[in-house]
Parts: sequence; C-alpha cells; structure tokens
Amino acid sequence: MEKMTLLHYMDTILVPFSFLITFGYHTYLWYKFKTKPSCTTIGVESIKRKHWLKDMKQGDDNKGTLAVQSLRNTLMSSILVAMVSSVITIALAALINNTYSAKDLFTNSFFGLHTTKILFLKYGSAFLFVLTSFLCSSMAIATLIDANYLIYALGAEPETEGESSPSPSPSSSRKYTRDILERGFILAIFGNRMLCITFPLLFWLFSPVVFVIASVALVWGLYMLDFVNVVGCY
Repeated sequence: MEKMTLLHYMDTILVPFSFLITFGYHTYLWYKFKTKPSCTTIGVESIKRKHWLKDMKQGDDNKGTLAVQSLRNTLMSSILVAMVSSVITIALAALINNTYSAKDLFTNSFFGLHTTKILFLKYGSAFLFVLTSFLCSSMAIATLIDANYLIYALGAEPETEGESSPSPSPSSSRKYTRDILERGFILAIFGNRMLCITFPLLFWLFSPVVFVIASVALVWGLYMLDFVNVVGCY
C-alpha cells in the first residue's frame, strides 16, 4: 500500500512539476522576447534581420544571392529537425510493441507507475510533441523557401518593359517579405524547441525522477543560450 502511494505521488507531483518548469520557462522567454527583445538571442537576431532587410536596396543582386545563401543554415536545421522527429516517431512505434513484455523489468518504485493508462499517457505525450515538432519544421521549410525567393526577388533588378500587370509597391513588398521571413524563423524555433522538450519527456518512460532532472538540465542549458545582457534585463 505504501509502495503504491509512493508511485502515485511520484507521477502525479513530479511530472506536472517538470512540465511547469519547461513551459514556465518558455512563457517567460516569450514575454521577454515581446517586451525586451534585446535581452534574448531570438530578439536580437530578429532585430538584425529586420534592419538587414530594410537596408537591402532594390537592384542589388549580389546581396540577394548572399541572403539566400545565409538562410541555408536555418533551412538545413529545420530539415534535420524534421528528420530526427520522424526517426523518433518510428522508434516510439517500435517501443510500443515491446512495452508490455518489458514493463515487468521496472518494478522498483524509482521507475514510477507502469500501468496501461500511464504507459499510454507517456507514449501519447511523446508522440504529440514529436509530431508537433515535425509539423512546425515542415511548415518552416516551406516558409523559408518562399522567403528565399522573395528576398532574391527583392534584391533583383526589376524589369519594367513589357509588364502586363502592375507590380506591388516596394514598401508593401518589403513588409510582406519581412513577415514571411519572420514566420519561417519562428516556426523553425518552435519546431526545434518542441523536439528539445521531447528528449526529457522520453526519460519519463524510465522514471519521473529522471524526467525532472532532465527538464531542469534542459531549462538551464536553454537559459544560457537564450539570454544575453542578463544584467540589463531586470
């Protein structure tokens, strides 16, 4: 009886606490990104992209080509995240087939509950995050491809002879290009973060204690990467 009480305590307290740590941090990050973007690396990069796109002159074909090449790293990163998400999805599907034959190995209270409902919740939540990461990364790839074309077209020399339809004004075209570019980067970041959250979640398959430790380690590592000029942010 005491063992079952301990198991329920670990899964009902530690798991929500882990989610609270992870999503609380990203809520705080999003708040800082909106209120003080210069304090976050995401905000600084967004500001630099806006100024860079604003200073791009029409007819500068060299800068347009350089812009397309500069976005290649983000595009490749999104493709990699989508591929890793697919591999993890296939691996989880394979693990589900062996769950019931292997769950008898995790009888210690350290491993938490391994009932049918809890196992379904563990695998289902991991599937949800991985599929969301794959969806966002796929949308980011499509959006960044459109942004590549728009940026190159923005820097290309316009041809005025023989035009049958009026072209959009430079200001509206530049604004649309900036919106598409920012949308692609936000989707890429969101897909990357959903994949990062999935890795601590996979440790829940073994133990909620390991899940908490992995969540704290993830938040600490992301905090070191996400914030710059921390003293001036408070």
